[in-house]
Amino acid sequence: MHDSGGVQMARVLKYATLCLMLLPRFLLAAVMLWFLDFLCIRKKVLLKMGEKQESSDDPPVYVSDSNKMFTVESLRAVWYGQKLDFLKSAHLGRTAPNTEVVLVRERRQVRILDCMKEKRPLILNFGSCS
Repeated sequence: MHDSGGVQMARVLKYATLCLMLLPRFLLAAVMLWFLDFLCIRKKVLLKMGEKQESSDDPPVYVSDSNKMFTVESLRAVWYGQKLDFLKSAHLGRTAPNTEVVLVRERRQVRILDCMKEKRPLILNFGSCS
């Protein structure tokens, strides 16, 4: 019983550490979403006040409650995306993960690097079976 409490405490600490590491990236993304909404709303207000400052290269701006970027749903999606990106197993500049794949002809599972042969490049074909 004591071990399960320790395991649970380790999970809580891992999640808290993850949250602290992702918080700056998440807050930066949230500020950017808010800033984009602010710019669009500001332009809409200026246009309504009659101070048309449109140039030929500016597209028309349509802002409503249904197309704002700074919403709870978008913040949830940003948090989830940041978490997925952080927890992925493949990272630029590091060794590739040696995950399991299924050999189609033999119908058995092997690790990717088990298919490698000396002095030959390993080519993976991610095809569709539709």
